[in-house]
Amino acid sequence: MENLLEVNNLHVSFDTYGGEVKAVRGVDFSVKKGETLAIVGESGSGKSVTTKALMGLIPQPPGRIKEGEILFEGKDLAKMKDKELANIRGKDIAMIFQDPMTSLNPTMKVGNQIMEGLIKHQKKSKSEAKERALELLKLVGIPNPEERIKQYPHQFSGGMRQRVVIAIALACNPKLLLADEPTTALDVTIQAQILEVMKDIQKEMDSGIVFITHDLGVVANVADRVAVMYAGKIVEIGKVDDIFYNPKHPYTWGLLGSMPSLESTEDELYAIPGSPPDLLNPPKGDAFAPRSDHAMKIDFEQEPPMFKVTEDHYAATWLLHEHAPHTEPPKSVQARMKGMASGSSEGDRK
Repeated sequence: MENLLEVNNLHVSFDTYGGEVKAVRGVDFSVKKGETLAIVGESGSGKSVTTKALMGLIPQPPGRIKEGEILFEGKDLAKMKDKELANIRGKDIAMIFQDPMTSLNPTMKVGNQIMEGLIKHQKKSKSEAKERALELLKLVGIPNPEERIKQYPHQFSGGMRQRVVIAIALACNPKLLLADEPTTALDVTIQAQILEVMKDIQKEMDSGIVFITHDLGVVANVADRVAVMYAGKIVEIGKVDDIFYNPKHPYTWGLLGSMPSLESTEDELYAIPGSPPDLLNPPKGDAFAPRSDHAMKIDFEQEPPMFKVTEDHYAATWLLHEHAPHTEPPKSVQARMKGMASGSSEGDRK
């Protein structure tokens, strides 16, 4: 199947008084139709900047796409002017933002906010747009849509507001949906409902999704493939099972080890030592080396290439070099991997 989206060697920088902050440093990934790619990593790893670059929402200045391609259906979005991007945003590519409190206009009724894109991009009449807006409110699980369409955002709960944001994003049947931590501000039960809504809608529309999160529990539920980001780079990418059951990068081990688990017998959760590097002066070699218990001399001198683990699984760590010593993930991570494997096999039996 052909790629719907292909990102090649993307570099995004911000010019500040202190110098150039290299927020994204050579990112490559692709998304097929009907596929969900999750991008995970700590705060400051470059996840949100990457998605904003895809939508052309990097403020220029101070931000700029230094180099790279963002190919959507073969056209390079990075080279497009604002007017061309405006015709694609909302119509072919839509975004679900992190905070529904700030991404809705408090002075407009929610119905009008959903109808706006339909009138602009699909040239629908007001009555047709209203009919479609009612359908969308039903689709995302908002009860009494005939009443709710006339209400303002402050009359909705946080979970309901996020459903409205999803309805706006889906209004024009986009081919690609960018979801930037869409469930972070919601409690766990509402989070599960929103994820179900997104999965159902994806099945119905066959759209590709780029799902940004720092929550690996969410990733297990929604993603087909996972890209692990650290210090502006993708350090590991593979299918969900590859990342959860056969992780290769020490940073991925750290993320998995810091996940709470019912199977864990340890009193304390694992914490990755140290802090992410300052991208004003990115470190030489592997950016994760200063925080890794498994760092070798070469990690501080040379940046590792992407080593191939399987056809779909790649990781940028010198531990995969043929001359590197054999290294196992920490015991806490191995225990968690076993727990997740037994949990998934029980789920399969059910």
